[in-house]
Amino acid sequence: MSKKQKQPKVVIIGGGTGLPVLLRGLKKHPVDITAIVTVADDGGSSGRLREEMDIPAPGDIRNVLAAMSDVEPFIEKMFQHRFTEKNELSGHSLGNLILAAMTSLTGDFVHAIQEMSKFLNVHGKVLPAANQSVVLHAEMEDGSIVSGESKIPFSGKRIKRVFLTPEHIKPLSQTLTEIKRADLIVIGPGSLYTSILPNLLVPGIGEAIAEASAKKVYICNLMTQAGETLDYTASDHVKALYNHVGCSCIDSILVNSEEVPREVQQRYEEEFAKPVVYDVDSLKNMGLEIIQDRIFSYEGHVVRHDTKKVAELLYHMIEKK
Repeated sequence: MSKKQKQPKVVIIGGGTGLPVLLRGLKKHPVDITAIVTVADDGGSSGRLREEMDIPAPGDIRNVLAAMSDVEPFIEKMFQHRFTEKNELSGHSLGNLILAAMTSLTGDFVHAIQEMSKFLNVHGKVLPAANQSVVLHAEMEDGSIVSGESKIPFSGKRIKRVFLTPEHIKPLSQTLTEIKRADLIVIGPGSLYTSILPNLLVPGIGEAIAEASAKKVYICNLMTQAGETLDYTASDHVKALYNHVGCSCIDSILVNSEEVPREVQQRYEEEFAKPVVYDVDSLKNMGLEIIQDRIFSYEGHVVRHDTKKVAELLYHMIEKK
């Protein structure tokens, strides 16, 4: 049996900016990683390509491929390059265009990702949550519907639930297999309603996670997000996950234990965002194991999960198991 086959299998589910940050740290540990990535993005370059070519949104996939790659820095920089000239290419990233071209050549988005993974020497597997174009919708507390992932955070209303169309979306059999075989399943970090839940709403994925024998950990966001999780506590995040999946599907939650510096918080106040309150008693009452540590870093007053620290904590969980 090869060394790679002996490595513990970790499935990470998410999208947005949070998932690539985590993957850059975790890929340095001896684990077999599978990233399951949302394809509900409809803004910018991804939205244009999705609409024009009827393919799943490539943007979050591109960022994850770059994060899991092992190539010369210039190659990754080129893959992530975004055109700014005022012409037809304006706003597009080269990686999105390459994925679109490969999808056209192979006739299949998943096959395109596999070929791109070889070129970028990706550590592990990258799988889209669905191999088709999907649209994310939000039902607001006042009963109105907002359609489009990029529009939902700017509605000015509180979200009651999110859902996907078309009605019939098929999960990848490979995705369900990876979830079933996992030793650890990680959900997040990322925007709750627009990066994480679109994955869990694909029929079969939420159920597979709930039924999997692996330990399941949710990496809670560091800051609330206006338009999505304004004033949410940590337990509010978990309740939203449970309400959408239809059952309790988390064993552990990873939360930050150290206060974010005041000067950093002040910068976020302009966005009506603040540190997530970790309501420990509520989390314990939900039967969750709480893992607390300083898991944030900041540069230029932007708060991010500390990729090295979070990766170490996750790997320690695997070793204990």
